[in-house]
Amino acid sequence: METDRLTKLALNYLVLFILIFLVLAVVRTAVGDVGFWIELAIVVVVALAYRPIVTRLGVGPSGWE
Repeated sequence: METDRLTKLALNYLVLFILIFLVLAVVRTAVGDVGFWIELAIVVVVALAYRPIVTRLGVGPSGWE
């Protein structure tokens, strides 16, 4: 039971990690090099927005409710 909960959390964090890299790749392709601080801001925004969005969509792990 605890293993299932940890697996779901780990999967969500893996998806978040991949999503951050995808967003950065799209930004780099569309705009070019934006610099470290802009990329850091993008990472922070994606990371902070991920959990509320996933929870609102109802696909987040039960530990996030």
